[in-house]
Amino acid sequence: MTAQDSVGLRPDRNRLLAALPGKDLDRLAARMTTVPLAVRDLLYRARGPIDHVYFPLDGVLSQIVVMEDGGAVEVGTVGHEGMVGLSVALGDPQSPVETFCQVPGRAARLPADDFRAEADRGGPLAALVRRYSLAVAAMAAQSAACNRLHSVDERCARWLLMTHDRVGSDRFQLTQEFLALMLGVRRASVTVAAGMLQKAGVIDYTRGKITVTDRPRLEAASCECYRAVRAEFERLLPPPADADDGRG
Repeated sequence: MTAQDSVGLRPDRNRLLAALPGKDLDRLAARMTTVPLAVRDLLYRARGPIDHVYFPLDGVLSQIVVMEDGGAVEVGTVGHEGMVGLSVALGDPQSPVETFCQVPGRAARLPADDFRAEADRGGPLAALVRRYSLAVAAMAAQSAACNRLHSVDERCARWLLMTHDRVGSDRFQLTQEFLALMLGVRRASVTVAAGMLQKAGVIDYTRGKITVTDRPRLEAASCECYRAVRAEFERLLPPPADADDGRG
């Protein structure tokens, strides 16, 4: 069984899987299944066990930290450029954060034990995990600076661009509640920021669905952090020459 047969979509729908040599990908794909993910489907609880790792093929996963008083803040999102459950390969079988589906889609799911065993072989997957870990750390550092230094409007444009990159469509589901969680602000602030982008003709936002109507202007409205993170991912995890950007 080939990777495409097992996973159900072209391997280049996930950048990490596409970066593996064919024989290594086929070995993993033989133990993978494709699973649909709906909004709010819970993959991991914070400090809970990681039974499977997930490689999104489309859609977006959200990683949040929940405080003792019930407050929550998003610390990362993952789409077809990455995976969740990375800590398994680094020796920790528990998830440090809560992880759930934010934008519906599909993912390639692999038992955690199989992922760890393949990473322990010291081959291409192990090298890929190291590079992806560096990319994730760079994104976290950039996001911390972004949250401190840039306006809600700029950060809203940045997160919309990141979501647009991942979903494979100009139109996607994203509620004000999720946008507020992504930005770490009140829903009223999201209403103002999204409203300004809509008034400018950059997006259309109705009933929890966003349509990107002017991608170049959305990029112009974003802060530098979108370009910085994308450049770092492309440096550490260059896409295969025949892979598209996920929106083709």
